[in-house]
Parts: sequence; C-alpha cells; structure tokens
Amino acid sequence: MTGTDQRAPIAVALDTNDLALATRWTAVVAPYVSTVKVGLQLFCHEGPTAVEKVRAAGDVDIFLDLKLHDIPNTVAGAARSLAPLAPRILTVHAAGGPAMIAAAAHALPDTLIAGVTVLTSLSSEDLDTLGITGQPADVVRRWARQSVDAGARAIVCSPQEVALVRDAVGPDVVLVTPGVRPAGADTHDQARVATPQQALTDGADLLVVGRPITAAGDPGQAAADIAAALRPH
Repeated sequence: MTGTDQRAPIAVALDTNDLALATRWTAVVAPYVSTVKVGLQLFCHEGPTAVEKVRAAGDVDIFLDLKLHDIPNTVAGAARSLAPLAPRILTVHAAGGPAMIAAAAHALPDTLIAGVTVLTSLSSEDLDTLGITGQPADVVRRWARQSVDAGARAIVCSPQEVALVRDAVGPDVVLVTPGVRPAGADTHDQARVATPQQALTDGADLLVVGRPITAAGDPGQAAADIAAALRPH
C-alpha cells in the first residue's frame, strides 16, 4: 500500500449503511490513516460494491469486519467468495473454534485472518450470563492463543488486553484493538476502552476508531488530530 507506512496505524470504522457517506469519510481520512473498516452494517446494505467503492475513494487498506462464525466448510466457502475483494484483514469469531479458523486461513491465504476474541461491549457479568468461564482477560488470552495456533495471523482484542495477548502470541501477530477513545471522549457502548497512545504502548498494531472521527464536525481534521497525537514527539 503506497504511503500508508507514513500514516497513523488507525482503521476508521465506516459504521453506516450510506455508501456515499462512507466514501466521503474515506476520502477525507485517507491522507492520515492506513486503513478503513467495512463492517456488517455497510456490507449487508451494499454488498461487495461497498468494498470496491470505498477502495476507489482512498489509497487505504481494507479491513473487512464480517465476523464469520459457522461450520468450517461454510466459513471456508464464504472466505473464498471474498477473495476478489482482496481485503488486508478479515475477521472471524474465535469462538467458532480452531477448525473454523483454519478453514478460513486456508481459503484466503493472502489475507490476514483475524480472530475476534471477546467483544469490547461485553463485561464480566455478560460472560457469566453466557456461561463462559473466566474473566474477560483470561478468555481473551485463551482464545487468542488457540486462534493463532489454528492459523490466524491477527487478533482482535480490547486495548485492556493488548499487553497480555502480545505476551501470549508473540511479536509477529497483528493485534487490532477496537474500543479506542481519545482522552475525554464518550465511550458509547464500549465497556473496555483505552486511549490510542496507551493501546500502542501496550503493543497494538492497528487501532479501530469510529465515532470520535466519523461523528466529528470535520472527520478529516479529527483523523489528522488523532494521527498527530500518535507521532513521536
């Protein structure tokens, strides 16, 4: 990706079903960030066209956040169907198990398959309700290691678990962290958050930032400000 190594390691979440708005966001943030994230809302509304139009709007990597979760054969078929879109990252749920993750990794070898551990909206109480044993940090570490062993080359975890996941999976796995909020920003529906600077210090490689940029009066300036704050001083 030309020039993205000079941009901030931020994936701007294009959380909208309005393709025109998503492409406008992409165009204005592309000078400052390496990546944009196309998630379920936009993909389900517009289909593969969303990825093609967004890519055309800015020289950015595509993080396709579809969180695939099904039997291995079905996930493999879905991953192969996405190959023409050439996303840099594709998410699958770590809870789907090692065989499912291995199937996705085998089906889409040129893409970083990212195991989504515990959603950042879930608290310890939520895990108890779901019958999942352990504190969020323990579950994240366990699922991250299992995912990497199965072939995932990236892990999605909250900023609060980045350091322990880095310790569990080593230096070569790409750690993606949603739940990143600049100091003083509204946490909205995220239960486990941290500032961009802290997430990077703890070992994150790619920070997912949505509403602090896209809900700003000037999304391009908001992206520029966050990117500038991450540069060494």
